[in-house]
Amino acid sequence: MDDRSESLLEIGKIVGTHGLRGDLKVRPTSGEPELLLEAEQVFLRLPTGSEISATPCRQTLHKGQVLLRLQGFESIDLAEPLVGGGIMLPQSLLPELGEDEFYWHQLKGLKVVDLRLGELGRISSMFATAAHDTYVVKGAFGEVMIPAVEQFIQQVDLDQRVMTVDLPDGLVTEQE
Repeated sequence: MDDRSESLLEIGKIVGTHGLRGDLKVRPTSGEPELLLEAEQVFLRLPTGSEISATPCRQTLHKGQVLLRLQGFESIDLAEPLVGGGIMLPQSLLPELGEDEFYWHQLKGLKVVDLRLGELGRISSMFATAAHDTYVVKGAFGEVMIPAVEQFIQQVDLDQRVMTVDLPDGLVTEQE
């Protein structure tokens, strides 16, 4: 029995292919591509839900994404079925984070409470921009995009699964 899946964390999403040699376009889910660029072994969560291990044979940064070629998948025909899957690493290989730094798996699903408006909803996804990460919160105010910057994020309580924010007027469209 293989229990490694319990300690695997998604560090990237396979969003497409590039070229004919099997390069996968991978969008880092953490906003930090270094983990993908340095990985000597990765695990793939296939669109079918199954998981396999793979060895990178080429990793390079390209337009904010990582181009990743895997041994055994070095053609467009072999790589294409992987699109939609995830790239994962064992949690033990992830670097220690500093204070007030979090991995995506820790934040996904957190309840978000604004100091003025109250509960906004839950963090459903995150994306990276050139300036900063952005949290997507879905709830009573629809979809709210919150820049992951110190001036807005007041506190993250992983034990209580709550993120407290102080958002400026206009960032949330209040329902009448």
